[in-house]
Amino acid sequence: MRLTVNGRSVFASDGGRAREAGRPLAIFLHGAGMDRSVWATQTRAFPPRGLDVLAVDLPGHGGSEGPALADIGALADWTLALMSAAGAERASLVGHSMGALIALEAAARAPERAERLALVGVAVKMPVHPDLLAAAAANDHAAIDMVSLWSLGAAARGGCATPGAWMLGGAERLLELSRPGVLHTDLAACNAYRGALEAAAKVTAKTTLILGERDMMTPLKSGRALGEAIANARVVALKGVGHLPMAEAPRETLAALKGALL
Repeated sequence: MRLTVNGRSVFASDGGRAREAGRPLAIFLHGAGMDRSVWATQTRAFPPRGLDVLAVDLPGHGGSEGPALADIGALADWTLALMSAAGAERASLVGHSMGALIALEAAARAPERAERLALVGVAVKMPVHPDLLAAAAANDHAAIDMVSLWSLGAAARGGCATPGAWMLGGAERLLELSRPGVLHTDLAACNAYRGALEAAAKVTAKTTLILGERDMMTPLKSGRALGEAIANARVVALKGVGHLPMAEAPRETLAALKGALL
C-alpha cells in the first residue's frame, strides 16, 4: 500500500490484511540499506491475531520516494508523521538496527504515542568502522560485502533454516538494490547517533530488546546496557545468532516479537 508522508510517497506492506481503522497497529522499521522485505516472515503472523502491521520502506529505500534522511532524529520525526498518515494516534514500534534507533528516538520524543517497543539488534552506540564508511561513500561493493559478513552469525553463513535459501547471498542481493549513496547515508546516521541512553530514560512503553548472542555489529553486552536504561525493559538473547535474527532465527524471532507485541 502507499501513504503520503511529508508530501512524499511511502510504500508499506500490510502483512496481507489491509489496515482497518480502530485496530491496534505495529510499525516495522528496517535497518541500514535494506527495506521492508526483511520483516516478511514475521509481519504476516500478526493481522490474524488482531494486530495490524505496516512494514515500511524508509525514505529513499525500496518503493518510497527519497531522499534518504541523514539523521536518526529526523527519521524519528518522520516515523511519527507516518503514524499520523496511517490514522494512528498510537502504535507499537518495531525496529531492527538503524530502525531500532529510530523507534527508540520516536518513543522518547512522543512517549504518549508509543504503545510498545521491540528493538532488534540494537546497542547503546552503533559505531561504523571507517573502512566501511569509506567504501559505502564510494559506492564500492566492498561495503555490501562487509555489512553482509559482519551481520550474519557464523552458523548462518554456510546454510539456512529455509530450504533453498542462502542467507549471505540474500543479504548481499538486498543491499545491492539500495540506491547509490543510501547505504552510506544510513551508516553515517548510525555512527553519529549518541542519544540512545538519553532517549532510553524517556521511554514509557513496554519494551523488549531482541539481541543476538553472537552479534558483531551491536554486541550483546552493549544491547543489555541499553535495556538496563529503559524502565522495566525485557531482554531476549538468541543463542548463536548474529545481527540479522529475522533471517537467521525466524521462528525464535517471531516468538520473541509475539511476546513483545501481543
